[in-house]
Amino acid sequence: MSEASVRSWLAEPMAREVAEAIERLRRAPDVQRIAVMPDVHLSADVCIGVAIATTRIIYPQAVGGDIGCGMLAVAFDAAAGVLSDPGVAGAILGDLSVAIPARRHNRRSLVPRPWGGAVPPLSRPSLEAVWRGEGALEFATLGSGNHFVELQADEEDRLWLMIHSGSRALGQAIRDHHLSRGQPVDGRFRALEAESEAGHAYLADVGYARQWADESRRAMAEAVGQVLTRRLGARLRPDTLIASDHNHVSRESHGEAESWVHRKGAMRAQLGEPGVLPGSMGTLSFHVEGRGCEAALHSSAHGAGRALSRTGARAKVSERELRRQMEGVWFESRLAAQLRDEAPSAYKDIRAVLRAQRELVKVRRTLRPILNYKGV
Repeated sequence: MSEASVRSWLAEPMAREVAEAIERLRRAPDVQRIAVMPDVHLSADVCIGVAIATTRIIYPQAVGGDIGCGMLAVAFDAAAGVLSDPGVAGAILGDLSVAIPARRHNRRSLVPRPWGGAVPPLSRPSLEAVWRGEGALEFATLGSGNHFVELQADEEDRLWLMIHSGSRALGQAIRDHHLSRGQPVDGRFRALEAESEAGHAYLADVGYARQWADESRRAMAEAVGQVLTRRLGARLRPDTLIASDHNHVSRESHGEAESWVHRKGAMRAQLGEPGVLPGSMGTLSFHVEGRGCEAALHSSAHGAGRALSRTGARAKVSERELRRQMEGVWFESRLAAQLRDEAPSAYKDIRAVLRAQRELVKVRRTLRPILNYKGV
């Protein structure tokens, strides 16, 4: 049995634990190619920051639980200077925490969902129950961790919105259910034959989760637009919208072969395809365009990637240090204790990531953060 080819675009030497995880994946059945992105870091059985190609087997672990997690960017018809006043910035932060809660508990405040609230034909009644229950409550909520809403300025001082979020409980339930149906492989992985009933069911459920996540980000963007229209008279420009996701599996042509391309923390970057490459809380972000690099399975990093684990960041970054790193960016400083693991120093240098993947994407726009809202 031939082993998969591996190509890497690294911003720094690969950690031993990451290299070992990549090696295990390389030896898994039917894995043909692996592309390692410069934001790669350890995460369970399959690292974040990889794209893999198979011919007939699907690996849910190579997609992860936050299926459809991705980015949205859209401009406002306003200059970034409208957020220069501390009182205005504070009011907007307060409004955002109400308009886009980290999590929702009251069913009377639900936001309309895809399919007009109807439940799609998910593969199991238990998954349909998640769609009705947690899926309804979590739609258009941000969650916590590295998900965020950020207001930014481009090189021309134009105001932009960037959102990072995913499918929340729905994606996790889909992953867990289908992992339970997968065939054990090498003691660490579980596999589904793509053309089996189980494979078809997983792929359909992934499609629903990706649509849920995309619609959720769009609903959050509308909510932010309403806040800024009310506070500042600024309106969204839908014609500028960029949308992408970085946890998925799809059937794609690469060279002469048809492959199942799994991306876990890797953004698709086909030739000319627009994408959003966030830095970290308090650092630059970029709008990019794919170069269609075949060796990378038409993929790109999905962001800066963690340099420190959450535990390591909490041990190293004090509240005072977080405030120092966030100087010049409005954020909810009263939450500094809970946000230490999201400090800019917990992430890799986004410029180093870009330099490492020059052949994967080109930069179209550079954005600096003005206001960052995270849930806890």
